[in-house]
Amino acid sequence: MKLNNLKPAAGSTHSRRRIGRGPGSGLGGTSTRGHKGAKARSGYKRKIGFEGGQMPLQRRLPKFGFKNINRVEYQVVNLSSIQKLAENKKLEKISIEDMVVAGLVSAKGLVKVLGNGTLTAKVEVVANAFSKKAEEAIQNAGGTATKL
Repeated sequence: MKLNNLKPAAGSTHSRRRIGRGPGSGLGGTSTRGHKGAKARSGYKRKIGFEGGQMPLQRRLPKFGFKNINRVEYQVVNLSSIQKLAENKKLEKISIEDMVVAGLVSAKGLVKVLGNGTLTAKVEVVANAFSKKAEEAIQNAGGTATKL
């Protein structure tokens, strides 16, 4: 067997349909496009959301909601995660870089510490924001909460 005598399996390939080659081919006339209408014309491109002239869904539905352009989005870290991080790595100061290395947050974006879970380790936590409960819990454990 050589590259020059390789062939596809019998019946696995088909010759393509040559449309618009006269009435004798059986595919002449309208060339499989039907009669008239936008799809029969050359240069037709279907517009996204076009429903054949029917009022499109995105225009039938009402506008609703409000997007605040000044919203500040935070990545959240709970106290339970900080407790585990402090125990496993034996850290006394936990910064955003430590959280990134541990896989708790991504390097991009702001970090907020929330008060979910318990904190017994005395640690200094550095983040962009803290909830009141988290700040209290860190201070009650003997640590400090530093905002960037």
